[in-house]
Amino acid sequence: MTIKDVANYLEEIAPLQQAEDFDNVGLLIGNYQTKVTGILVTLDTLEETIEEAIANKCNLIISFHPIIFSGLKKINGNSYVERVVLKAIQNNIAIYATHTALDNSKVGVSAKMCEVLGLQNTSILLPKENSDIGMGMMGELTEPMNENDFLKYVKMIFNSGGVRHSKILDKSIKKVAVLGGSGSFAISAAINEKADVYISADFKYHDFFKAEEKILLIDVGHYESEQFTKNLLVEYLTKKFTSFAVVLSEKSTNPIYYI
Repeated sequence: MTIKDVANYLEEIAPLQQAEDFDNVGLLIGNYQTKVTGILVTLDTLEETIEEAIANKCNLIISFHPIIFSGLKKINGNSYVERVVLKAIQNNIAIYATHTALDNSKVGVSAKMCEVLGLQNTSILLPKENSDIGMGMMGELTEPMNENDFLKYVKMIFNSGGVRHSKILDKSIKKVAVLGGSGSFAISAAINEKADVYISADFKYHDFFKAEEKILLIDVGHYESEQFTKNLLVEYLTKKFTSFAVVLSEKSTNPIYYI
């Protein structure tokens, strides 16, 4: 089984052509014809991720975030990106990234958020024109919850060190909108869809004003919102590949700490 075989299977749910224009997805390091000895699945690729791949005899890393976003003029180890690229090349480890190709999948990042929250009757929040793909998802709780209980529930589900939110509106929560990663651009869409709450990450100070007392905004953290993507990919890959190990990375790559 080659890297190309793995890539072809991944692209059944996350075709590279559905990634956003700014993104850098697909095989970033390596050769498609290389035989796979094992796969390590991670959210981010850091130096310790390469070491984890080596320890598990994995020569392919499937990373949600791309380690290379733009052109590298030099690769001499002066930044964490350069050190990761060097370490991967030196140890013959390939790196493949899915990022927004999986974000735009109807079974991707936001769908996994809906699953862990137990949402039903799901649909896409920001569908692409004439398409069944897009960013974000919406769904409904089986039973309404009050806002304070829902905030505690979200904090528990996403194991977040801190949850930022907009003003409590003293309304029950039933319809939930979600978008993994940086999602402030979809606040208006969540309001237009009459969601009771919108869960995403990386909201800036002024973004919370956009709630306009029409919706509860919850920022669970970037890493926290996307963390279950690793599980999604492992579950998907293990259905197909049984001749080598598919390993879920045990390393937290979250660069943010809480006190």
